Amino acid sequence: MKPNIHITRRSNGWAVISAGAERASAIKPTQAEAIAAGRAQAANNGSELIIHGRDGRIRASDSHGRDPRNIPG
Repeated sequence: MKPNIHITRRSNGWAVISAGAERASAIKPTQAEAIAAGRAQAANNGSELIIHGRDGRIRASDSHGRDPRNIPG
């Protein structure tokens, strides 16, 4: 499984960054644009998209990995 993709606030916009990476793969002016870019990257990687709010806390996540369909419960 590839590393998770995080959307985080930066002083110059919103960063799309893979977990463990030193540099962002993209900096977008709006969170919506960063989410769109991150969602495409997560879908290609089969990883999870984790969206952080302005305060840095996780506000949403979206899984693009191989989730089993028949989960009991």
